[in-house]
Amino acid sequence: MPATRTVNRLINEKSPYLLQHAHNPVNWYPWGDEAFTKAKEEDKPVFLSIGYSTCHWCHVMERESFEDEEVAQVLNKNFVAVKVDREERPDIDTIYMAVCQTLTGHGGWPLTVFLTPDKKPFYAGTYFPKNSRHGMPGLLELLDAVHDAWVNKKDELISSGNQIAEILEKQVYHHSPGELDRDVLQKGYAYFEQNFDSKYGGFGSAPKFPTPHQLMFLLRYYKLTGEKKALFMVEKTLESMYLGGIYDHIGFGFARYSTNRKWLVPHFEKMLYDNALLAIAYGEAYQMTGNKFYSKVVEEIFTYILRDMTSLEGGFYCAEDADSEGEEGKFYTWIPEEIKAVLGEELGRSFCDAFDITTKGNFAGLNIPNLIKTGLVGDFNEARQKLFAKREERVHPYKDDKILTSWNGLMIAALAFNSRVLNVPAYARAAEKALDFILKNLRKDNGRLLARYRDGEAAYLAYVDDYAFLIWGVLELYQTTLKLEYLELALDLHQDMLKYFWDKEKGGLYQYGHDAEALLTRPKELYDGALPSGNSVATVNMLRLYYLTGDPSLAEQARAQFRLFGPTVNSSPAGFTHFLMAAFLEQAGSGEITIVGDKEDSTTQAMLDTINSKFLPELGLILKTPGQDEQLLNKLLPTAAERKTIEGKTTAYLCRNFACQPPVTTPEKLEALLNSLNKGANE
Repeated sequence: MPATRTVNRLINEKSPYLLQHAHNPVNWYPWGDEAFTKAKEEDKPVFLSIGYSTCHWCHVMERESFEDEEVAQVLNKNFVAVKVDREERPDIDTIYMAVCQTLTGHGGWPLTVFLTPDKKPFYAGTYFPKNSRHGMPGLLELLDAVHDAWVNKKDELISSGNQIAEILEKQVYHHSPGELDRDVLQKGYAYFEQNFDSKYGGFGSAPKFPTPHQLMFLLRYYKLTGEKKALFMVEKTLESMYLGGIYDHIGFGFARYSTNRKWLVPHFEKMLYDNALLAIAYGEAYQMTGNKFYSKVVEEIFTYILRDMTSLEGGFYCAEDADSEGEEGKFYTWIPEEIKAVLGEELGRSFCDAFDITTKGNFAGLNIPNLIKTGLVGDFNEARQKLFAKREERVHPYKDDKILTSWNGLMIAALAFNSRVLNVPAYARAAEKALDFILKNLRKDNGRLLARYRDGEAAYLAYVDDYAFLIWGVLELYQTTLKLEYLELALDLHQDMLKYFWDKEKGGLYQYGHDAEALLTRPKELYDGALPSGNSVATVNMLRLYYLTGDPSLAEQARAQFRLFGPTVNSSPAGFTHFLMAAFLEQAGSGEITIVGDKEDSTTQAMLDTINSKFLPELGLILKTPGQDEQLLNKLLPTAAERKTIEGKTTAYLCRNFACQPPVTTPEKLEALLNSLNKGANE
């Protein structure tokens, strides 16, 4: 008879990451009362391990240590081992990652933290090999040292845990209120100018991350100031990333980040949020420049997402792994013989020449297709399709098919925004379908959002990112479809967000709601890292909703955000580039354009096309059209409700900086009016 496989408590979870560890010999517990009660009763420290399903080094640590009987024996005897999926529980991850960064100066996943039974951390790190090597402590050695200290110096560890918890509360997540500097945008720009890689684009050296909100900020800075270097940095970076191996030239979509300076060697996993934010950045660059290269990249990203990362019900999956068959990047790499076998000798040689595929290889003897040496080349679309079909026969990387409200919000925003920019209605339909899925499956009867859906189960009270990102997506859907019900939904979700997360005394949004599990601290996260923070996105949302509706409470909420977080942003503006986009809205003469006319009228359509073709992040768009729900229009947009056509013609009203321009009735006059607004675009 075959040996029975080990099974631990994670077998009952829905998270793909936790299920990956369900057959480890380690006696894993999910985060919860059972684990911490056991730790208290047995007087053991907690070994907390946090990661996600497509994390390469998480897989390495699992193979080396968590599948190892020797390590499992030590963990099971002396610790209570707890596994957390950071994508399901960003609240837990945020807090203990801050601990790791405070103690060690760096962070990452897998995240390894030792806790007292009352959840206070006293030691933290990231990846540990099983045995010590190259000056890196081994996990077995570390486990023995921590166990020895717990037995003999427990009071010191508990005291250390208390001190770390206090530092977290009073320093790491403390914000001293003040004013946002008027020159904060210039300071942010100066950082990127100083750290720009003029040869390969991006900022700093390896590893290089796309960080799209940095590029979105620079586009706004260019628009506000006319500083051409800002636009150059954006264009150079967007083109260089596409040319590199970080972009999948066979199946499309961007990988997580590049391990080297020239974007050649990616960390091969693909994340939903990266591709959503990059689609917005490329779409904005297309709006700003009219260069169809950028629209082509957007279309390819969405080809990948709608083909490979979308459920039948319309929700979007989380990620695809870097590894397949136990090897990082195996699915994505080629040798010349494979290419020629598919394409034939002549076309195969041309493709290899264009995409840097050689016998020597550019990645461990294999080849990552890229265009770094050749630049943008001609049409290889038919060849690419043949190679894609051949690649489909390979063993695919693992797909994390969780559906997260937050990341879906970003992809809804990306699809809706680009639907109007590229004039592709199908993108808006995909965004609407995803929103319908979330409202049906991830919203409780009382309206409270949930964070994660998988395998028929919705779970975890939604976090501030879920609300802020989804509101962004709904707001983009309103701006694209101009359906009042989306504006109403955005405002309703915003009120719910304030209800659960808003600090009425000081301002700022807590990461998790007052109705959720109380953790070590309740952070107000602001840093705009791989993802922008919920506070940053919410601040931009507040201002955009204010300029549309004129509701002064929204402006006051945004001002409260500026007062609370101002000094934090002033100290290091480049770390808060999505928040800087809120500061841009304050400085750019923001406002709204109302079109009054029949939506089916050719003049109305021409005016909408004129607006959508231009980079106007500071202006909201409203359409007052016959057949609208007038009661809803009066409730949501009272000023727009009063506006009328002039002489029966479609009429455009532009109001910004609390002043309105004379209305215009032709697309040509509207275009001239819009062209006069800024220093950067349309020069």
